[in-house]
Amino acid sequence: MSDPASTSTPPSKARIFVRRLFSSVVLWTVVISALFSGHKWISDYVFLAIMMGLAGFGLAEFYGMVEKRGLPCFKEWGIFGGLLLMLGCFFYLSESEIFHIRAADANDLETGFLILLVLGLCIRRFLSKATVDGMVVVSTTLFGFMYVPWLLNFVQKINYFPHVDGRYYVLYFVLVTKFSDIGAYCVGSLIGRHKMIPRISPGKTWEGFGGALLVSVLVSLVFAHLTRSHMAGMTVVHALVLGVVLGGTAVVGDLIESLFKREAGIKDSGRFFPGIGGILDLLDSLLFNAPLMYLYLRYVIQPGYSG
Repeated sequence: MSDPASTSTPPSKARIFVRRLFSSVVLWTVVISALFSGHKWISDYVFLAIMMGLAGFGLAEFYGMVEKRGLPCFKEWGIFGGLLLMLGCFFYLSESEIFHIRAADANDLETGFLILLVLGLCIRRFLSKATVDGMVVVSTTLFGFMYVPWLLNFVQKINYFPHVDGRYYVLYFVLVTKFSDIGAYCVGSLIGRHKMIPRISPGKTWEGFGGALLVSVLVSLVFAHLTRSHMAGMTVVHALVLGVVLGGTAVVGDLIESLFKREAGIKDSGRFFPGIGGILDLLDSLLFNAPLMYLYLRYVIQPGYSG
């Protein structure tokens, strides 16, 4: 007689979608409520706690995948460096108006962190008695640092961008990115026939990619129109361009994480969120969109700002 557990049917696509939607709504409701609470200490420190939690747990998941591949890494050093980067940049940016600090100088702070991390990892390797490849252990640790906290840190740069209400730009890029995910999933599930890169992600289709672009552009235009009085510099043209760019890169970011998971032999990076998976499953499409949003904001929407 067969085991009932072994013959249980997997959840339907509709149920998976509902789980994903519920987890996303709950999480981002907390984030948005903190940002727009009206109390600076709540907005700042809840935002910081969320950013550090995402960076720390996301980096732990990445190093977990590295270890599943049988590769060495200095996990604790990488996580410590990532959290220190988020904390340092937060205080640097959140108090920039009081101390007349240019927000762009955060780039120098990040560079300093990176230099110290590389130096620290090399010294750590010198002192290690374990027989590991120094080039590999430094490379895997450093890549995790760059992939998770360094890319995620651009969300802080957007939030504290001068001369604009950065909260609306954070909300804008998160909504456009996440609705791109929803568009790709819904359209791909309904009419997806032509696989994009089946060796990496069998579920991704070109129809889903088109759905991602269409939904992200629509959300971008609607949100930009509804919040035009709060988003200095945003125009219809910018909304169109960003809708296409963020929607397309969201799919690429998802594929990159899928590649890492496939190489590690896992389906989800973790089990934090029902229907979504781990922290990296939540962040995959956001990680590359955060720096793109920041660069577009700095050099296209606000090109006159040199600070």
